Amino acid sequence: MQLPEDPDSRSQINIVPMIDVIFVVLAFFILSSLFLTRNTGLPVNLPEATSSEETTQQHTITVTLLANGDLFVGTQPIALDRLTEAVQLRRIGDRPFLVIVQADEQVPHGRVVAVMDRLRTLQNISLGLATEPPQPLPSSAPAQ
Repeated sequence: MQLPEDPDSRSQINIVPMIDVIFVVLAFFILSSLFLTRNTGLPVNLPEATSSEETTQQHTITVTLLANGDLFVGTQPIALDRLTEAVQLRRIGDRPFLVIVQADEQVPHGRVVAVMDRLRTLQNISLGLATEPPQPLPSSAPAQ
C-alpha cells in the first residue's frame, strides 16, 4: 500500500514560541544586570582617582557624606556619634565586611577623617573611599 504523496503538505517547525521564550530570558538578564550594577548610597560628586578599582567583596556598607555635612549609612541619616552603632546594626554575623565612604568632593578633609576614625574602631572591617575614574579631557580640534 502506497501513501499518496502531496507536494504541498510539508512538515514545518513553528519557531515563534521559541523566539518568545528567548526574548523573555533576554529581558530577565538585562533587568537583573541593572540591579546588580546599581550604586548603593546617595548621589554625590565623588573625587577622581586614577587608581580606583571596583569592589568585589560581597558584604558592603556605604557611608555617605554630603556637601552640606549630612551623614548617611545606606540611605538613613545618622549623627556622627551614632555612626558605629548604625554600622554594627547592619553587620551580618562576624563576617568581615567592607565599609565604603562616599564623600562629596566639597566635604572638608577633617570631616572625612573624623568619619574614618570612628569606623576604624570597629573590628573585622576594611575601609574604602569611593572615587570616580578621571574623565578624559576633550581633545581640541587642530587649527586650520
